[in-house]
Amino acid sequence: MKIGFTSYSLTRRFYFLFFMVSLFIFTLRSTYGQTVESDERALLNVDEGIKFSKDSLFLMNLRFRMQNRAGLNTLGGDEFSVNAFEMRVRRLRLRFDGFVGNPKFQYYIQLAFSKADLDLETSMIAQPIRDAIIYYIVSDNLYFGFGQSKLPGNRQRVTSSGNLQFADRSIANGLFNIDRDFGFFAYYTKKLKQDSFVQLKGVVSSGDGRNASAINNGLAYTGRVEYLPLGLFKNNGDYSEGDLEFEPRPKISIGMTYSKNIKANKTSGQLGRELFENRTMDSFILDGIFKYKGNAILAEYMQRTSNDPFTSNEAGDIRYVQIGHGINMQLSKMIYQNSELAFRYSYVVPGDQIASFQQRVDEVMMGYTYYLKGHRIKLQGNFGYKWLDGLSNLDNSGNSWTGMFQVEFGI
Repeated sequence: MKIGFTSYSLTRRFYFLFFMVSLFIFTLRSTYGQTVESDERALLNVDEGIKFSKDSLFLMNLRFRMQNRAGLNTLGGDEFSVNAFEMRVRRLRLRFDGFVGNPKFQYYIQLAFSKADLDLETSMIAQPIRDAIIYYIVSDNLYFGFGQSKLPGNRQRVTSSGNLQFADRSIANGLFNIDRDFGFFAYYTKKLKQDSFVQLKGVVSSGDGRNASAINNGLAYTGRVEYLPLGLFKNNGDYSEGDLEFEPRPKISIGMTYSKNIKANKTSGQLGRELFENRTMDSFILDGIFKYKGNAILAEYMQRTSNDPFTSNEAGDIRYVQIGHGINMQLSKMIYQNSELAFRYSYVVPGDQIASFQQRVDEVMMGYTYYLKGHRIKLQGNFGYKWLDGLSNLDNSGNSWTGMFQVEFGI
């Protein structure tokens, strides 16, 4: 049985949106705040990494991090024989940031070296450049960027992979995020009454993803607004999973993104295999995060649409735009100062037009993280179950169990 945009999925979406709105209304009952400005950009922090500088003319901050993992997947829900082992360096990154000539002119560079980070599976060409962007800082509340970086999409995608409470991002993120792109970036933060904040983010980009060549005359337009009614999070905690800071007062951030990618040439816009013809696609994202006294809630809804998702070549091969919607919800609690338990439920539903080519997928995941030095050095263990077409029975074909152990190590 295929499940597309049925009354069942619409009901699930209704309850999700009701939860988000209720959480928003609840937080408006009181106002708490901080006095520093904040956003999700990779801000300079010279207290971390290795610093090189020459007076006030030059600063370079160097950091590295790696993720080493071992995992497995079973043959089925009721067949616990191992289908495949995963043992590899998932990520190995070098990061450089700082300024040249004037602190108003900042740069951020991130390079990747592991096979999984080089896009070899889709492009067949190594792509080591993750980020390469120059910023001009007008003030604490306004700055502009030019180069390649993450678009202001769903919260989990913008959050650094080093700041996650699970080894991987959700399956919803995997299909519907808008990832990195090259273009012009603008960020503005406005403090409102009673220590509430609004953040506006906009990008005009190529729409073709990172390290792309000139392809056509289509561009992507992305806008995002975030509202923090109870003030700013400690240490930019609205873009770091888990409440490691043990926020003494409730904090919440609600964000909404719309992105239109004109003449996109990949199945997911900035990501995926190349389409046989260009397609225009729209992405809508609604997300929120809440933290208080070691407890955290993350919720995301993502949707992609396209009027004509199918493309074909002369041989009759078909490739289609990844349309549909997905939801990701995560709950976590710091059980000790350095230990965290987390739960995730995520699902993806293909759009009606492609439902005969792709199945609905649901996944639940339990996670434990032991933080040796915050997110910089941590041990993570995940255990989860994935099922297809909404059929969670263990004997349903295609269902499987997964387990993962990962060590994050960096400066």
